This record gives sequence, C-alpha cells and structure tokens, in this order.
Amino acid sequence: MSNKNVDEYLTDGMYGTRLPKDDERKQFLGTLRERIVIALTIGQVMTDKGLGKLEEAMKDNTQAKLLINGHVSYKFLKEEKALADKYHIPYTTITDEENNTDIGAVLTYDYAIDKEEIFVKEEIEPEEPLEEKSSFFAKLKHWFGSAEK
Repeated sequence: MSNKNVDEYLTDGMYGTRLPKDDERKQFLGTLRERIVIALTIGQVMTDKGLGKLEEAMKDNTQAKLLINGHVSYKFLKEEKALADKYHIPYTTITDEENNTDIGAVLTYDYAIDKEEIFVKEEIEPEEPLEEKSSFFAKLKHWFGSAEK
C-alpha cells in the first residue's frame, strides 16, 4: 500500500485521481501531445489561417478525431466542422471552465504517434517601409496644413 497522506486522499476524493501529464492534457484539450497530428491556436481558428494545413492533415488521417475549444465562438468554427464532416472525422467540443489554453483545435488519435512538429507556423507578412507609416499627429498636420491653403 502506498504512503498517501490525508490531503492526497481528500484531493483525490474531491477532484478525482490525477492523470499522468495532467498539465499537458489541460493545454491540449484533454489529450496528450504525443497523440496530436496538428494543433491550431485560437487565433488560427478564428482567422482560418491554419485551415489548409488542417485539411491536409484530415485527408491523411481519416481515423483521427477533432477536438475543438468550447471557448471559441461557434461562428469561427463553421469551416473546421465542415472539413470534419467532409472527411467523416468525428469532432467534440471541449469546454474546461477551470483551465485556459491558447489551443483552438486539435486533430488527434487515441494512441501515440509522436509527430515532431504539430503546430502550424504563422506566415509573416512583410511590413510597410518606414516612410509610408506615419503617426496620427503627422496625418493631422497634413490635413490641417492642406486645409489652410
């Protein structure tokens, strides 16, 4: 028999037995990193930036399932759910009121696949040259300066 103290028994009774890698499960919507094919952040889900990569992953992994963050509004999840329906992939909405995560959607298996790169990299848009950027005050000066002429 293990040497559990009273606090551990009370904690187990109130919250259930701790699962291995509990912090990882909280971050990845209840699954483990080693099971994930692709993970999209909430921002990528809301802007549909990772949609192409998600579709590619769904084509190649039709036996996987999609976990969706329940804190993301339904209107932002239409495309992801439509893709899941298209490839006959079951999806579940996970709402964890106690824990926050920046993960918006995860395509995962019930077993380990140990994929090295699971995140979709953000494509960086080129910035405008400094001359084209102008401050608010410079714009005001330009407007009022041209109005006086």
